[in-house]
Amino acid sequence: MGWITCILFTLLAGIKSEKQTCKVIGQTGFKEFSKDGDLIIGGVFSLSTTRKLIDNGYHALPYTYCKQLNDRELKFARIVMFTVEEINRDTKLLPGLSLGYRLYNGCGDENLIRAAVEAVNGEDSKGCADQIQALLGHSSSGVSKDINIILSPLSIPQVSHLSTCACLSDKRQFPTFFRTVPSDRFQVIGLVQLMKYFDWRWVGIIYSQGVYSEEGTMAFAKEAEKEGICVEYRLPYSKTHVKFPAIVEALRKSSSKVVLLFLPLPFTISFLSEIEKYNITGKQWVGSEAWITQTDLASDGSKNILKGAMGFALPQASIPGLGEFLLSFKPSDEPQSAIVKDFWESFFDCSFSPSNTSATCTGTEDLSTVSSDYTDVTHFRPENNVYKAVYLVAYAIHALLQCHNGSNPTTGKSCVTKDQVRPKLVLEHIKYMNFTTQSGAKVFFDENGDSVAQYDLVNWQIKDDGSVEIVNIGQFDTSLPEGQKFKLKDNTRIVWGGNSIEVPRSVCREPCPPGTRKAIKKHKPVCCFDCFECPEGTISNETNSPDCLICPPEFWPNEKKDQCLPKPTEYLSYKEIMGALLTGFGCVGIFLSLLTLIIFLTHKETPIVKANNSELSFLLLFSLTLCFLCSLTFIGRPSDWSCMLRHTAFGIAFVLCISCVLGKTIVVLMAFRATLPGRNMMKWFGPAQQRLSVLSFTLVQVVICVLWLTTNPPFPRMNMIYYKDKIILECALGSAVGFWAVLGYIGLLALLCFILAFFARKLPDSFNEAKLITFSMLIFCAVWITFIPAYVSSPGKFTVAVEIFAILASSFALLTCIFVPKCYIIIFRPEQNSKRHLMKKIPPRTL
Repeated sequence: MGWITCILFTLLAGIKSEKQTCKVIGQTGFKEFSKDGDLIIGGVFSLSTTRKLIDNGYHALPYTYCKQLNDRELKFARIVMFTVEEINRDTKLLPGLSLGYRLYNGCGDENLIRAAVEAVNGEDSKGCADQIQALLGHSSSGVSKDINIILSPLSIPQVSHLSTCACLSDKRQFPTFFRTVPSDRFQVIGLVQLMKYFDWRWVGIIYSQGVYSEEGTMAFAKEAEKEGICVEYRLPYSKTHVKFPAIVEALRKSSSKVVLLFLPLPFTISFLSEIEKYNITGKQWVGSEAWITQTDLASDGSKNILKGAMGFALPQASIPGLGEFLLSFKPSDEPQSAIVKDFWESFFDCSFSPSNTSATCTGTEDLSTVSSDYTDVTHFRPENNVYKAVYLVAYAIHALLQCHNGSNPTTGKSCVTKDQVRPKLVLEHIKYMNFTTQSGAKVFFDENGDSVAQYDLVNWQIKDDGSVEIVNIGQFDTSLPEGQKFKLKDNTRIVWGGNSIEVPRSVCREPCPPGTRKAIKKHKPVCCFDCFECPEGTISNETNSPDCLICPPEFWPNEKKDQCLPKPTEYLSYKEIMGALLTGFGCVGIFLSLLTLIIFLTHKETPIVKANNSELSFLLLFSLTLCFLCSLTFIGRPSDWSCMLRHTAFGIAFVLCISCVLGKTIVVLMAFRATLPGRNMMKWFGPAQQRLSVLSFTLVQVVICVLWLTTNPPFPRMNMIYYKDKIILECALGSAVGFWAVLGYIGLLALLCFILAFFARKLPDSFNEAKLITFSMLIFCAVWITFIPAYVSSPGKFTVAVEIFAILASSFALLTCIFVPKCYIIIFRPEQNSKRHLMKKIPPRTL
């Protein structure tokens, strides 16, 4: 940078003193093309790219000899000429003024800077007064940076057509820099959106030394990280090929399928010439705009590599007349230019000097027969940026010269004439430019001096004849709203790299599916993570979910754990086997109770029915029927009414049943325990007293049930404690005291009945039922004693099943033990159903 400072100091010193001429010591004469005009535009191009130092053995000043020609840079210079001529023909733009140009050539950074200084100096004969109003160029970002360091203190605007480094958007460092090509910042955003669209989350980068490649690679890595895209490797490439084996080894061992080749065109040519020697397959190559449209890169060896490559290119443009202008070029158009003759000799492999080894050039050869960057006029991409750059300066000068009521309508400052036009004034107006060229290209700038970013997404496709076709498959336009900036064309055929027939997958780890959570690994890129299944009771319904969500209490995850489903409700249903069996047994009990009742009704006058108070027998059968019926209320979906009915009906029906049995037991004791002859104890416990005792015992249970229902009745409840994955619909007791009071009262009556029946077990059995009652009460008590621990420990619907089983078992015990023997006699032993037969078994009464 020291020599740049020296040049800058010399320039500033020369400009401050009008008597001095601005002269750079050393090699000069970089001007290749020029045209006089009222106002001059300068330009710097690398018409030759390879240089050789001639030191002259210290006998004269050294100089560099440039030998390798750059067809594309010649094309850019010729486009400047074409555009200036087009503007001069336009009667509306800069009327009464003519534009001229001075275009300079330099190879290597030092010579390019010197060329830029020479452009600023003007003609030697005219001194510093013959200033350019703006400088066009350069194609290289690094060279443009160095040139602008010189131009910015002089307030000379610089407009580049191909310098894309995002660093040049910094107006504090490069205040006079503008460009008609989008900043790499936008290209990087587009590349990241491209990879995000195809879900390429694991990529590699190959870059080179230099501002364009290094800055672009760093910007891509930062932007990619924001979108969750990781860079597996960043491999620097140099033309010396020192580290090339390491690049090949990394490409072979890498797991990423996508490789971003962020190289300038010269480095890309060198890289492809080397990589084609190795068998690198299975990679999807993505290119930067510097080389992605250069079909001449496709050699026989590199076609397999570049097939399917894609990247963003500058948009195609149509510039009427430009193709004919370029192809009509002849050496006679620039007779003073030696480099034009060099180009001509290179195009046609001839020589203007007679030689035995090559044909002689006539200067009239047809350029349309030549295949090169210069003669490719089928598509104009970067060429359009040169075209727009010239128009930008012209429109800025045109706006500067406008005058309305004594002031400039753009800036509001005093009007100026063409003789007062200075670069600093042109610079002020460039910032405000917003226009459309004759070809329809829109030009305007943001606050950083960057133009609107528009790119074509292109895809390399190899035709059957082996030729390369660059197919436009999409676009990226930053002027569109968010979500619409990147889009593919409809019904577009895309060829993929690596001979893949579908979109290549390039991920370090496949995304965590719903039902799992994503866990970042320490010291690893964010794209390399682990997936863990969601714990029990939680779900994740998104891909790569960082956390699992807990389902609400009424919900439970499905098998995949990707959604919460309502928990299945469980209750004792008529449709399930256990519910159906219990219902069947209940119905059988009802049927047998009614059958027994019918049998007793049809034989109510027989001695065996009339014995022990037939009225209590009928009431007992009725209560047993109720017991069997109330068991059915426990089956089915719990509701408010069913919950209150099932416990109260069960409690009252069983008390009624036990009361009848207790009455029959007391009758037996009264009949056979009279100790004094002639004293009839039965008058104290006759039918009326028996009915009253049954009513009284039952009424106590009714009072208990009423108190229970009025204070804290049973209610339906969703029990989510027993099981995590389902809901038990059950009847909550409401008041536990009420429930156990009902059961306790039943148990008290049953115990009393059992004790009395036990005392009467040895009495004559012809008319009494003491033994049958004792046995039935024994079963009854055993069932209900067993019920208590089973009821407390049984989960869910099994609690209800235990209670139903206890009801049915105790009811069947009473029905079977008390009535089945009598029904047997009535039906199968009618001869024993007589008073005479029963009286035979009664022994003489003893006191």
